[in-house]
Amino acid sequence: MVSSIGSYSTAQTGNAVAFKAASATELVSDASKNQGASGTQGGGTLTISTLASQLADSASRAEARDKMLSRSELADKANSLLDQILGDAYQANKAKYNNEVPKTDDPELLARAKQATEFVTSSDRGSRSVKNPFGSLSREQLSNIIYDDSGNYTINERRAAYYESDDREQAWRVKVAAQAMDEYNRTGKMTNFFSSVLDHFKELPTIEQAQYPKDYASDLES
Repeated sequence: MVSSIGSYSTAQTGNAVAFKAASATELVSDASKNQGASGTQGGGTLTISTLASQLADSASRAEARDKMLSRSELADKANSLLDQILGDAYQANKAKYNNEVPKTDDPELLARAKQATEFVTSSDRGSRSVKNPFGSLSREQLSNIIYDDSGNYTINERRAAYYESDDREQAWRVKVAAQAMDEYNRTGKMTNFFSSVLDHFKELPTIEQAQYPKDYASDLES
């Protein structure tokens, strides 16, 4: 993603290092990865939630897309898709997107889209009084929603998913910065910091990795 790990800089002042680290979100626990799929078994039947079905479809589309496009093509695709939910394209059509309703009679989909719009409009005013409908999803699931332009999700649902992912990135950034400062003050090195950044980069979905320089991982290892 645009605000995920992409750069870092260090500047020594006395015995401390001031640095800026843009980072990837921590992986969500295995338990949270399974949320969104509500199943009840009885009489040999299994009921899967609408969201779980959508997420499975999104994962399949993401896999096919990642295999079809080169790294540079994937990066261009990502930038175009992000502009739909974050850039000028979004701002120019904001009123339209705030009134967007899924073409369905499914009450679950209608309620979720409404909640996503309420969350986005509230967040854009600087408030988080409305719960994000995607707050329990894993990073990969969030990414699959953000970059899914099939019409499976409304624009504001994709924007809400981006906000959740970005919030986690910001939290990770604060955490890794504190750990790196502590490491440097104790050892005079930042070995674990660079290893942590590399590990998170490797855990990013393919479309997000594609947005970084080709030699990004090897540079961190050198």
